[in-house]
Amino acid sequence: MATLTEILILHGLLPIEHLDTMMAGDPADESAARALVDSGVITEVQFARARAAQANLPFVELLDYDVDRLAVALVPAAVCQRHDVLPIALEGGRLVLAMVDPGNVFAGDDVRAAAGMSVKPVVAEREDLRAAIDRYHRADDELSSLTSTMEEENAPVEVTAFGVSDPGDDDAPIVRFVNLLVSQAIIDKASDIHIEPGEHSLRVRYRIDGVLHEMRAAPKSIQNGVISRLKIMSDIDIAERRKPQDGRMSVSHGGRQIDLRVATLPTVWGEKVVMRILDNSSSSMSLRDLSLLERNYQTYQASYTKPYGMILVTGPTGSGKSTTLYTTLHAVARPEINVITVEDPVEYRMTGINQVQVNPKAGLTFASALRSILRSDPDVVLLGEIRDHETAQIAIEASLTGHLVLSTLHTNDAPSAITRLTEMGIEPFLVGSALDCVVAQRLARRLCDRCKQPVQYAAEDLIRLRLGFDPTLELPVIYQPAGCASCSNTGYRGRIAIHEVMAVSEDIERLAVARASSADIGRTARAEGMVTLREDGWEKAKMGLTSIEEILRVVA
Repeated sequence: MATLTEILILHGLLPIEHLDTMMAGDPADESAARALVDSGVITEVQFARARAAQANLPFVELLDYDVDRLAVALVPAAVCQRHDVLPIALEGGRLVLAMVDPGNVFAGDDVRAAAGMSVKPVVAEREDLRAAIDRYHRADDELSSLTSTMEEENAPVEVTAFGVSDPGDDDAPIVRFVNLLVSQAIIDKASDIHIEPGEHSLRVRYRIDGVLHEMRAAPKSIQNGVISRLKIMSDIDIAERRKPQDGRMSVSHGGRQIDLRVATLPTVWGEKVVMRILDNSSSSMSLRDLSLLERNYQTYQASYTKPYGMILVTGPTGSGKSTTLYTTLHAVARPEINVITVEDPVEYRMTGINQVQVNPKAGLTFASALRSILRSDPDVVLLGEIRDHETAQIAIEASLTGHLVLSTLHTNDAPSAITRLTEMGIEPFLVGSALDCVVAQRLARRLCDRCKQPVQYAAEDLIRLRLGFDPTLELPVIYQPAGCASCSNTGYRGRIAIHEVMAVSEDIERLAVARASSADIGRTARAEGMVTLREDGWEKAKMGLTSIEEILRVVA
C-alpha cells in the first residue's frame, strides 16, 4: 500500500520544501499529513482524497450526492455522530457508508449491528460529512410530527403549581418537544433560542451567526406546558408569571455538557423565554483564534501581559465581549496567579479560577463583591460589566494598586470608553492613569468558503464607504455571498470578530485629563496607528473572510 506521502507527491499536492515534515515521523502515519492540513499546506479535501486513494476507495462530495433518506434512517444519529459516518445509499443489499476514516473498524462494526447488513465504505471530507450528518439527522421532522400530534389532540396541557403533568416522563410530548428544540439549536450552532407567545401560536426563533431564523411555530395550546417545562429545568419559580426571572440549565449533547442561561419576560400573550447557549469550548480558545490583525494582537498582548492596569472590552450586547475576556483570562491564568471574577451571571465555568456570582437580593452587588475580593489577595480581577460610579471607582483604584483589571463597557467605539468613565463621575486624571487599553469589537458573519464569489467594486464606491481603501493601490479581490447547501443558502457560515484596539498613550492620557471629546481622542489614536472598526473590517474583506455588506451592517 502506498503511503500518504507518496500519494500526496504523486498528485502534486506536497511541495518539496514540506517533504521533511512528513519524513520526520513515520511516513505512513497520517498524523504527519494532518499536521500539513493544520498548517494550511494542503486542504481537508486534498487530505481526504489522498486517504481515499491510499485505501483504494471512492471519494464522494456529499454536497453534490443524492443521499438516500431510507439508508440514513437505518443508523441512529448517535452512532453517526460518534464515529463521523453517514449511510448514503443502498447498493446490491449493502449499505454505502461515507466515512472520514475508512480504517475505523469499530465504526463499521457498530453500523453493521445497527443496520443489520454489510457495509461498503466510501471516503468523505470531515466538515462535509459533519454538515451532512447535521442536515439529514435534524430534529425538524420529529418536531413537526410532535407539533402536529399535539395540535390534533387540541387539548391544553395541564399545568399545576409543580409544573406540567408528569414532568419526569421523558416520553411525554412536551418533554420531547423541549429536548428536541434545544438539541437542534445546538446542532445548528445557534447562540440564542427565542420562544415567543403570540395570539394564536407559539413562535420559535434561533439566532444563528447573529441573525434570527424562524423555526416552525407550535400550537398555542402547548404554550404553558413548554414554558413551565423550561422553568422547571432552569430552577425558576413557575408560579411567578408577572415579573422577569433568570435561571440556568445544563443539557448533555454529543458527550458534552452545554450550559444555557435562561431569562423570562412577561408579554401581553404570555411569558417570552430566551435561552443563551453557553458553549464552554469558546472559553478555552487561543487569542490567535479571535482573528486579531497582527498589529492589534501585538498592542493587546502588550497590555494584558502587564502586572497591573485596566483593560476594557466595549461593544453592544452579543458582540463577543465575554468570549474575548475569557480568552484573555485563559491566556493570563497560571498556578502562581490568583484570578477572581465577579459576574452576572457566570457564563463559562473555568477550572482554577475563583468565580463569584452576583446576587443583588442578598446584597452581593458588583461593588460590594469587588470591595470584598480585593481583600482576598487577587492578582487579576475580571468584572462582568462596569455599570455605575461605585463599581467604576473601585475598579479604577484596584488597577492603580497593582491589580490587572479586565471588564466590559457599553460604548460604540474605543475612544468613547474614556468619556464614558468620566461621565460616570470618575476623575479624568484617574481614568488616564488607570486605563491601559480599550478594545471595541463587533461580530460579522464569515463568508462560506464553498460558495463565496468574487465581485468587482468601483474605486469611487470604496472611497465613499470610508473603509480605508487606498485609491493609489490596485483594486483587491473582494468576495460576496452566494449560497449553497453547506451554509443553508445564506452565503455565510460562522462569525468573525472586527476589532478596534486603542492603547492609552501619554498623549491620549493628557487628552483624558483635559476632558477632551471622544472625537479628539479618536483622531489622536488614529494618528498613533489605531485601526478603526471599518478599516479592520476592510482588511478582513480583502482576506476573503467577510463581505463589505456585512461590515456595513455591523459597523455604523
